[in-house]
Amino acid sequence: MYKALTLFILSFVFAITFSNAQQSKLWNNRSCAVVLTYDDAIDIDLDNVIPALDSLNLKGTFYLIGSSPVIDLRLAEWRAAANRGHELGNHAMFHPCDGSLPGRGWVPAEHDLSKYTLERAVSEIRATNTLLKAIDGKNERTFAYPCGDLKIGDQYFYDQLKNNFAGARGTQEGLQTIDQVDLSNIRCYPIAGQPASYMIDLVKKAQQTHTLLVFLFHGVGGGHNLNESRGSHAELLRYLKDNEQNIWIATMVDVAKEISDFQRKEK
Repeated sequence: MYKALTLFILSFVFAITFSNAQQSKLWNNRSCAVVLTYDDAIDIDLDNVIPALDSLNLKGTFYLIGSSPVIDLRLAEWRAAANRGHELGNHAMFHPCDGSLPGRGWVPAEHDLSKYTLERAVSEIRATNTLLKAIDGKNERTFAYPCGDLKIGDQYFYDQLKNNFAGARGTQEGLQTIDQVDLSNIRCYPIAGQPASYMIDLVKKAQQTHTLLVFLFHGVGGGHNLNESRGSHAELLRYLKDNEQNIWIATMVDVAKEISDFQRKEK
């Protein structure tokens, strides 16, 4: 009985060790993946965020609202950012949100997702892809749900868009292993006013659990009512840079393609 118990324990330890070893070879041969995403196409992205990322040679994903005046007025800067490896993601043409939900009285009637047809939502998102391709020349990118809203009535509108994107980022929190990620609703951690220690602790947890961690920022140093300080953001970037040999810091589109390749092989 003692021998059997010993063999069981050794088998269990070996299985855990093997699993950890296998996980460590994922995420571009690093312990985890971290994606930095920034929503809404605001001036702060170009003034504060992209210079901070570029100074450390880190890449981010910027989810652009097609109708944002910041695209029109600063198009050359967005194109230059894409040329330096940042992703220009799709955040729909007019950022429609479901105005029928509690606390959504601020949603304008003309951009109330609950009043959209499925065809209108899909066509506006595809038109935004055309606009973004005119800026960066790329065919592959990811989508981010405005306000995290997935449905029009009882219909998941992204079901008609899966062939247009490598994946879609939602707003639900969570760390997930590469086999757990739902590319139709990638989990993330919205950040607004949290200390650098909170964000760095999330990164450390992702390292320990070999998971995907996606950050969702809006303002960084101003520019949005959902704001993170430049200092805390800079501390996070410095931690990532100091540990990039163990952390894959990449755009959402590159990580989504890696996940898709893995999940397809596992089927």
